[in-house]
Amino acid sequence: MPPRVKFQQEEIVNAALNVARKKGIEAVTAREVAAELHVSSRPIFTYYGSMDQLRRDVYDLAKEKYRTCIETGLTEKIPFLGVGKQYIRFAKEEPELYKLLFLTKPDGAAGGAMEVLRFSQDLVRDSIMRIYKMDAHTADCYFRDMWLIAFSFATLIVTDDCPYTEEQMNAVFSEMSLAVCKAFKEIPGMPYGNYSKDEIFRDLIENE
Repeated sequence: MPPRVKFQQEEIVNAALNVARKKGIEAVTAREVAAELHVSSRPIFTYYGSMDQLRRDVYDLAKEKYRTCIETGLTEKIPFLGVGKQYIRFAKEEPELYKLLFLTKPDGAAGGAMEVLRFSQDLVRDSIMRIYKMDAHTADCYFRDMWLIAFSFATLIVTDDCPYTEEQMNAVFSEMSLAVCKAFKEIPGMPYGNYSKDEIFRDLIENE
């Protein structure tokens, strides 16, 4: 009768996630995960035929951690702004998981930044439509533009190259949110690309 496996699959994935948090997804090897569990690597291969399979499960668990963070933001008075704050917080508190979700090229273990953009967009679309009185397409365009700003700040944070304080970042978010929202509402067709860019720029210059 074979010996009972001491660790369950969930414990192995959590141990692998801890390795990824501390050292990055590339460090998720049988040796590192076994060391995290204080065992030999044998229990790992009871559940996983390859480390790529385990890394995929680590990616999925990291995505769930991110979902929980974003859902916390959705409970705030202004859900979209809450999501932006939680996004930056995730980058600060989980830099390696942020890199895994947003800065890793799509492969067997990760879906890449655009997949997570769409995932985030689906979570906040309804609140943007309700608060800013936008249709679904306009709300998605608004989120896209604001997410690109958040992505820029978060990337600076996880690469230890962000010179901005939290107050400064919040000011930029407010400025850009007002500018994008105002433009979408006052320039007919802008979210759909049906507007005269040259004419609008000419009017802005002439009014100076």
